[in-house]
Amino acid sequence: MKNSKQIFLLLLVFLPGCISQFIPRTSESPELLIVEGLITDKYGNSTIKLSKSMPLGIRSSANPVSGSEVTISDDLGSTVSFTETVPGTYVPPPFFVGVIGQSYTLHVTTYSGSGILNYESFPMKMNPVPLIDSLFYEKVLILDNVEESSVVQEGCQVYLNTHDPSNNCRFYRWEFAETWEIEIPYTVPNKFCWVSDNSSVIKIKNTSTLAEDRINRYPINFVSNLTDRLSKRYSILVNQYSLNEDEYLYWEKLQNIAEQVGGLYDMIPSSIPSNVTCIDDPTEKVLGYFSVSANTSKRIFIKDQFKGLVNQYPDNQCIADTIFGGEPFPANLNISAWIIINNFMPPFNVITYTKGCYDCTTRGTTTEPDFWTEGK
Repeated sequence: MKNSKQIFLLLLVFLPGCISQFIPRTSESPELLIVEGLITDKYGNSTIKLSKSMPLGIRSSANPVSGSEVTISDDLGSTVSFTETVPGTYVPPPFFVGVIGQSYTLHVTTYSGSGILNYESFPMKMNPVPLIDSLFYEKVLILDNVEESSVVQEGCQVYLNTHDPSNNCRFYRWEFAETWEIEIPYTVPNKFCWVSDNSSVIKIKNTSTLAEDRINRYPINFVSNLTDRLSKRYSILVNQYSLNEDEYLYWEKLQNIAEQVGGLYDMIPSSIPSNVTCIDDPTEKVLGYFSVSANTSKRIFIKDQFKGLVNQYPDNQCIADTIFGGEPFPANLNISAWIIINNFMPPFNVITYTKGCYDCTTRGTTTEPDFWTEGK
């Protein structure tokens, strides 16, 4: 009996080490073309990105497809050629802008060791989109810790209102860009910076089942107290796009899978059909979508007092040691250390090994955005 127990314990110890990653077999090509295309009615907003998918079990941020021919044709017989700016990214001439009511077709020719392949999208009509009526925010009490002694914590929920009195736009999609100002709480050369980030979640809405094409209090973005976005001044620019029903269904399927697996690129390739096909080989699957959307945008600024914001520069992370008054700077100090001056006590040098505590450009830029003076 004793020997049996020993064998069982040994199995418990060694079995976890025998677990290996399971990668299912698939008949699909390990490299499929991914098309991320967007044509709008605004100058400078149209881009086509081409990349290749990776085999299951391999993660890669990008595998761009360079050297391709990319053109757009419309239903009036005009054709516009796109130019590759960075690997895999193609943009139209500065004069190009989409026109509401017209249909556009994407044409792509790729060149590789396997030969020349031609791809084409379905014709996509640009539907009109209404203006964003308003962007506004409300403070949200965070109830993660409800003990009487706990510090009150507040977040910020940004909402959107829009409506289309003509009922021409029944399918919507939104993207947003955030910008916020940060300040390092020490006297350092790069003390003030601006940080920017783009939305990474799918925001869509269907009003086709509603009597009125109106959207009220749509939650665009929640800003928690765990970042420094709300510490000084915060801005959010929201882009509103019109969709046709087929594209809305595409984004809806993508949204459902992203919510289930936790990422946009963890999905099974064949689960979401594209509107782009390979002319030379109709059996070849293509990922992604060629979007044609009218676009309107709106920006708001938020400068308010929010309770319980987390300190991004705590002493236990930023301060390694101090050198008081006239003490000389130690010659043998590790070259990876930086010197910062505390603002709130008699001058002394603070040694930090975390560059972000000394230099805000590790996260952002010291160049103030052109739009930052708006609303002041």
